[in-house]
Amino acid sequence: MSRLDKHLHIISLNVPYPVDYGGVFDLFYKLPALQEQGVHIHLHCFDYGRGQQPELNKYCASVQYYKRNTGIKALSTSMPYIVTSRKNEALIENLLKDDYPILMEGVHCTYPAFDERLNGRKKYVRVYNVEYEYYNSLFKSTWQLFKKAYFFYESILLKKYERKLVKHVDALWAISQRDTNIFRNEFDCNNITFLPLFLPAWKVRGEEGMGSYCLYHGDLSVEQNKKAVAWLLKDVLPGLKIPFVIAGKNPPAYLQSMIKKQADTCLIANPSEECMQDIIAKAHINIVPAISNTGIKIKLLNALYNGRHCLANSPAVEGSGLNALCHIADNTEAMRQRIEQLYHQPFTIQEREERNAFISGIFCNRRNAKQIVEWIWGTAAE
Repeated sequence: MSRLDKHLHIISLNVPYPVDYGGVFDLFYKLPALQEQGVHIHLHCFDYGRGQQPELNKYCASVQYYKRNTGIKALSTSMPYIVTSRKNEALIENLLKDDYPILMEGVHCTYPAFDERLNGRKKYVRVYNVEYEYYNSLFKSTWQLFKKAYFFYESILLKKYERKLVKHVDALWAISQRDTNIFRNEFDCNNITFLPLFLPAWKVRGEEGMGSYCLYHGDLSVEQNKKAVAWLLKDVLPGLKIPFVIAGKNPPAYLQSMIKKQADTCLIANPSEECMQDIIAKAHINIVPAISNTGIKIKLLNALYNGRHCLANSPAVEGSGLNALCHIADNTEAMRQRIEQLYHQPFTIQEREERNAFISGIFCNRRNAKQIVEWIWGTAAE
């Protein structure tokens, strides 16, 4: 089959540019990788605030934008809100104009999988989480009553929905081995495969020697990240007398207040991407505790590629295959002891080389794009 014959509809749960938070890394970096393999991408984006992005036209044969239906009108008693809010007739009509395969990015975008008008079409799903587990973890981590009720009910609907979904698509591609195993064991899904994340053109570049501080970075408006930072501030950092930096987007007022009161600790709010990479590179320890073990943490990969020592807990690395590259501490005292130990331990060239060899065997955009082409068309570009 000619390279020109490879056309693919991709339905994106959000506008995948700019690449300014972890959730859009795979969405965006998959596009140039597939284009390099001769795939003509017809991108369909749900826009709820990010706007149209001309940059996407560089990698796609066409780009369509659709408004996400938010609020009460998108609520359903039988289908998850993340799915019903992306139900769109104009999208279905555009998909019906040809017979190209359809890749749905996330469970969020899978409403077309159940539309009878698309029966017989090749349909694939990129699985970013076991969504029912993720929403259950949000239910457990929030204290706001309305949000708690919403997350709990959404989790119930998602578990039923994900079980049905696996029977309506040709294949699913998960971002972690853990998620792959859950779909197989809980949902009797025999058509799911692990496919590593698509990432920027990062090189493993942790600098030899000593950094200047410990670092936690992440989107500080996310409930689970806020909880992780509060735990570090209240339980881990007091008394360590080690410089600590917390960096990320949109920190709430109460976290800003907590950070000001903590000795040897400073906040860098809303750093640019360039600034954030510089902060990561200059740290001696990147600390990546996770509240839940769902999906795979982009900030963990960012720390491994661009930083020195990486200190995590078991939920942060579970199912990622990256355990061997991280120092693991699963309770407060273990975390404190590891910080004190690693802060005086130089990062070595050997550690960097071992990290590079391990990571390059998993994350390779070109190799993984070729794999997608082979799965869909049975052949890859030369």
